[in-house]
Amino acid sequence: MVICLTGGTMPERLAEMLLDLWTPLIILWITLPPCIYMAPMNQSQVLMSGSPLELNRLTEEQRILNRSKRGWVWNQMFVLEEFSGPEPILVGRLHTDLDPGSKKIKYILSGDGAGTIFQINDITGDIHAIKRLDREEKAEYTLTAQAVDWETNKPLEPPSEFIIKVQDINDNAPEFLNGPYHATVPEMSILGTSVTNVTATDADDPVYGNSAKLVYSILEGQPYFSIEPETAIIKTALPNMDREAKEEYLVVIQAKDMGGHSGGLSGTTTLTVTLTDVNDNPPKFAQSLYHFSVPEDVVLGTAIGRVKANDQDIGENAQSSYDIIDGDGTALFEITSDAQAQDGIIRLRKPLDFETKKSYTLKVEAANVHIDPRFSGRGPFKDTATVKIVVEDADEPPVFSSPTYLLEVHENAALNSVIGQVTARDPDITSSPIRFSIDRHTDLERQFNINADDGKITLATPLDRELSVWHNITIIATEIRNHSQISRVPVAIKVLDVNDNAPEFASEYEAFLCENGKPGQVIQTVSAMDKDDPKNGHYFLYSLLPEMVNNPNFTIKKNEDNSLSILAKHNGFNRQKQEVYLLPIIISDSGNPPLSSTSTLTIRVCGCSSDGVVQSCNVEAYVLPIGLSMGALIAILACIILLLVIVVLFVTLRRHKNEPLIIKDDEDVRENIIRYDDEGGGEEDTEAFDIATLQNPDGINGFLPRKDIKPDLQFMPSTSLPDLHGDAQKVLDSKKEQH
Repeated sequence: MVICLTGGTMPERLAEMLLDLWTPLIILWITLPPCIYMAPMNQSQVLMSGSPLELNRLTEEQRILNRSKRGWVWNQMFVLEEFSGPEPILVGRLHTDLDPGSKKIKYILSGDGAGTIFQINDITGDIHAIKRLDREEKAEYTLTAQAVDWETNKPLEPPSEFIIKVQDINDNAPEFLNGPYHATVPEMSILGTSVTNVTATDADDPVYGNSAKLVYSILEGQPYFSIEPETAIIKTALPNMDREAKEEYLVVIQAKDMGGHSGGLSGTTTLTVTLTDVNDNPPKFAQSLYHFSVPEDVVLGTAIGRVKANDQDIGENAQSSYDIIDGDGTALFEITSDAQAQDGIIRLRKPLDFETKKSYTLKVEAANVHIDPRFSGRGPFKDTATVKIVVEDADEPPVFSSPTYLLEVHENAALNSVIGQVTARDPDITSSPIRFSIDRHTDLERQFNINADDGKITLATPLDRELSVWHNITIIATEIRNHSQISRVPVAIKVLDVNDNAPEFASEYEAFLCENGKPGQVIQTVSAMDKDDPKNGHYFLYSLLPEMVNNPNFTIKKNEDNSLSILAKHNGFNRQKQEVYLLPIIISDSGNPPLSSTSTLTIRVCGCSSDGVVQSCNVEAYVLPIGLSMGALIAILACIILLLVIVVLFVTLRRHKNEPLIIKDDEDVRENIIRYDDEGGGEEDTEAFDIATLQNPDGINGFLPRKDIKPDLQFMPSTSLPDLHGDAQKVLDSKKEQH
């Protein structure tokens, strides 16, 4: 089968392929009509020509093609995309050498687009494209051609497959799919610093021709930036671009196909380039001299004023630290940095006094925190300014001569005597007079008074050191000209001791003396106490009453620890003769003048064991049988009490058992009336009725309440009972009639 192309010219793609063949083939193409033999398929030929060739010429041409160095697929047709004409475009022609021209052969076309895009003349075999083709939608179509008998539709030869390729034309402009673009580059960058790169796409065939060969250029943005024509890498075209002069640049980029030649299509996009900041500018104070004023009574830590050093940089490159580097107020003031506002805050560290110093001068410095060493040659990244602070006079409260006062007074001090004095002054130039008073919340008992004019504190009530050693009061100083200006000072008053309390026993002692004690044995050791508090400590003197000095039974001995020991002079004490001894002791202190008191020690005579353990101190216990201890006596008494309790319980239960359970009232005032002077039946009359029924009408049918059972109901349940009251009445009436 032969496929021929019309037009008498060779397609460009076919010409390019033939350039790679041998020269004889090129000569053959020049001398022969424009037909090329393609591989025979079952004794049919595929030709690209306006008319068929003879077999011998085809054979010769096939021989030439077979000598080529490359293998080519020649069963292809080409059609230009986007072709629009008044008539369908002829793509090619099918022809078989089996056709004698009798028109008994019919050509059939099937495959991609057969009948819809491509249409064949079944008689002539001409193939036309009936629709406009777009290579970007579909680049090639695979079809099958076959010759059949016109009448029987039987195939005259096997089907032949071929391809129709859509030949590209430059009908698509380049596009920047990701635009517009944004990029950053540090300011002060050197020439040729890479900024970014952009990429455009072209839907045309990148293999065939230059339809998709792009060249990039900058339409707007020069002379600041340049672009590589092939790679689209954008670079800086000027060195040291300053962000502070201009921060943002708009660059218009063009991509043109056909290698940038005229007639090509182009597309554009925009690139916004932002210069990022570097620390290339030092801070600079807005003014060289700052003036602030502050009252002298301002609270410590209060912000007095702000200074600011401007920096053309931004972000961390503009951060500055502030310091006071010189001046006469470095000890009174401090400066801190405000990270948000990027300024320095001057604060007060110590109190001010207008009367002492009225103004201060400070020298402050602002320095960049983050230094870029690349720009250190531009000079120091710091600046200084002068700050003058004027102190304003304020009406200050009175000032005491001391922050606290400590006074001392003896507890026997006379009333209205002066304990001490506080002083205060007005620190202002006007020097207002001061009035003193006591804060009575700290002196609720009003034990002290103060002179309002001179601040002398006097005693109002007697003091007792033994009740309270310290008294803490608060003195108030108030300006007479301005009562709102007041000050307070604490005053601690210590009460000094005087010897006004006599010593006495530390506790109530009671001594025990064994009958079998030995002479010189220590019976008891006692100590004394004194409510007073002498400076040199307590020292007590002990003695017996004058009439007891020659006491034959006891004697005393002073110990080194300021205590006293009582000793027995002899043995053989007998509690039957004397059970208790009273020993008066005189105790004196070492005060000036000394005070003394008499305390009596009670000494009991007790029976003791052989090792001196006290067993009994009562006289009655002495008559008990020998060998009967106190524990045995208690046990005997417990047994006797237990027996008595058992007897009482037994008698109580016996009496309770003898009481009748049925409640009967033997003392009922009602009685049986028995008459013996009638003609009745004697004892039979007594049986005429049961008096118990009258006495207890509720006890019907033998029901009587019991003492040992508590009734659940206050009344009897309702039952059908005979009218006993009526029967009794009838009997009585009948007896009356008889008499």
